[in-house]
Amino acid sequence: MRKQAPSEIRAIPPRVRKESARETDPGTVRISIKRAYERAESSDGHRVLVDRLWPRGRSRADLELADWVKEIAPSAKLRQWFGHDPARWKAFQDRYRLELGTAEQRTRLRALLAAAGKGPLTLVYGARDEEHNQAVVLRQILLEMSRQH
Repeated sequence: MRKQAPSEIRAIPPRVRKESARETDPGTVRISIKRAYERAESSDGHRVLVDRLWPRGRSRADLELADWVKEIAPSAKLRQWFGHDPARWKAFQDRYRLELGTAEQRTRLRALLAAAGKGPLTLVYGARDEEHNQAVVLRQILLEMSRQH
């Protein structure tokens, strides 16, 4: 894999407006987040696991996933540094956005949106903390990308 020069890497800037965990604007794909330990529902639509590690104690059948996109999960180094410490949340968001700012990652994010089509997209994650995890950041980024098109 070719390393990108720093000039080729662009961080995806954070949104200024704060959004609730499940809010979407009309005209955009509905994107929600859900713990892997919550029951899958038909209203979830296209369910995608966005963790690098498989959720402990859950089978593929339990999760009812369309896909597992571990490539867009935070790097092991970033995940371990963050450790779901709320005091590191702001820095985690910035660093994760930087990781997702490469051309390769933006291509993966666009493919994820395309796979969901016009239907709902549910980002499935295993973390206990429902407010401080990568799915929250991914959801914000995907909503921003869907509004641009």
